[in-house]
Amino acid sequence: MLRTALRPRFLGLLGLVLVVGAAFVQLGRWQLGVAESTAHREALEQARARTPVALTSVLRPHERFRGELSSRPVTAQGRYAEGQVVVPDRRLDGRSGAWVVTPFVVEGSGGTIAVLRGFVDDAATPGAPPSGTLTITGGLAPGESPSRVPVGPGELASVDLSVLVNTWSGDLYNGFVFLESEDPASGAQLAKVPTPIGDTGIRWRNAAYAVQWWIFAGFALWLWWRMVREEAQREAAADGAVPPAGADAQRPVAAGENGPRDDA
Repeated sequence: MLRTALRPRFLGLLGLVLVVGAAFVQLGRWQLGVAESTAHREALEQARARTPVALTSVLRPHERFRGELSSRPVTAQGRYAEGQVVVPDRRLDGRSGAWVVTPFVVEGSGGTIAVLRGFVDDAATPGAPPSGTLTITGGLAPGESPSRVPVGPGELASVDLSVLVNTWSGDLYNGFVFLESEDPASGAQLAKVPTPIGDTGIRWRNAAYAVQWWIFAGFALWLWWRMVREEAQREAAADGAVPPAGADAQRPVAAGENGPRDDA
């Protein structure tokens, strides 16, 4: 079968099958990308369309952060407190910089929630937060995982609430806010960091199209292999049906066959 597969006709056909198969694989990857981006866009639109609710109505200080609160738009009234920190080695729109995280004391609960006020290019100049009573709006997120990356004074390697609870005074919320707006808006505004949507999954309709393209690629390769196998089987059958020349003359004569009979 290998000898049949290495014939120019089948090698040329294999090259064509590989080119077509590669195109099918790329089409499948494109459809999978469409499935993921479509699901992300739909989730983003749904998140933006949700009406913000009061933070105090969905979460209390020290209360466990529930999964359904991720990306939930909330509002809170209160004031910024001392203890602002920066989280270096972050990126926004292709730029390297740092997150500015400031404690915000919420009226009504007295608890403190970490507010990601924005992004700065230089971690050494984060800017002071506004003073006075403010109403903030933003998306909720759970605290980040601990990090062992070494940082300097006034810096955190991640938004690790287990560190902040020992750094800031008062009762801490188990979550932080990606700030979208402040009312009244005063002073220099930092570049806002979009609230992450999290795992949005995929759109199964487009994912099914991707699988179909990959099946087509596999089928094309299987069809080539079957053609080679059938050609090899036909040749083997033809070789077995036609005996080589002189085969009868060279075949040993069995005893009593075409020889003199004993009873003659």
